[in-house]
Amino acid sequence: MKHSIFIDGGYGTTGLEIRERLAARPDFSLVQLAEAQRKDPGARAAALNDADVVILCLPDEAARDAVAMIENPTVRVIDASTAHRTAPGWVYGFPEMEAGQREAISAAKRVSNPGCWATAFIALIRPLVRAGIVPADFPVTVNGVSGYSGGGKAMIQEFEDEAAPTHTKAVVRSYALTLSHKHLPEMQMHAMLAHPPVFSPNVGRFYRGMLVDVPLQLWALPGRPSVMQVHKALADAYRGERLVEVASLEGGTLLPMEAALALRDPPGAVRAAALSALDAELLKLTNGLALYVFGNDKHGQVRLVALLDNLGKGAGGAAVQNLNIMLGLPEQAGLV
Repeated sequence: MKHSIFIDGGYGTTGLEIRERLAARPDFSLVQLAEAQRKDPGARAAALNDADVVILCLPDEAARDAVAMIENPTVRVIDASTAHRTAPGWVYGFPEMEAGQREAISAAKRVSNPGCWATAFIALIRPLVRAGIVPADFPVTVNGVSGYSGGGKAMIQEFEDEAAPTHTKAVVRSYALTLSHKHLPEMQMHAMLAHPPVFSPNVGRFYRGMLVDVPLQLWALPGRPSVMQVHKALADAYRGERLVEVASLEGGTLLPMEAALALRDPPGAVRAAALSALDAELLKLTNGLALYVFGNDKHGQVRLVALLDNLGKGAGGAAVQNLNIMLGLPEQAGLV
């Protein structure tokens, strides 16, 4: 049986990523609108109401308008925008986030695809809040760097324009300096925090991939948990998951996840590098999420680090994973 899929906004960065992952699959029929039809409200409304699943890759207000146009009660929606990530009635599309989350996604008519930064942050912090290691009102900070593809077509053009003035060719650029990044509401809500974290996002001069870092002062936490206790809470939370892995902690030495090793040739080069450094591009072109715990019990400190592809598990790959779950298909179909 073929499922009809309409990607509204399918010609932006995320939409193209999803379209590419679905195009070769025999279980899907992609609804296509000609360029003129995409601007025709009647043609667009028909596509929105005729598809089995609609995937929205639109700005927030346009995504809300698209949902309002859907009158067919059988149409299911995955929204890749920020518009519905904390909205009542929408299921958050992070299957590994909690026991029962897959079942909720499978049964849902409306699923909000998580943000890339939020996916990494929630994956690192929610298990620690749930385990009582990090209090909900603890002052949490998070920083990291993402590939410039996360900024969409305008940022991609800016970073790739050879004619751009030298002073605009930043290697790493910090942004969201007003402390009001659009991912903060979902980061706070789904990490179960009482306050938004202090968030310092950066974009680097590489196309895709990201590294997200949450430092914690263990001596300031109730009970002064050890590095091993923090690691165990994360490892327990994702045990058995295929797409989220927690790197093992042996004798204080961090070992890279085996899935990451398989992505590089020779694998040994990755292992050696990962012991002293992490590369934000390590999981590019995959749908994997790797979590690491770097700790120093003497100082009572840890750094929790997440690696993922901002266009994979952080966007298009996550949407395909959610689509598979919603339609009862193999969860990793179409994913690397």
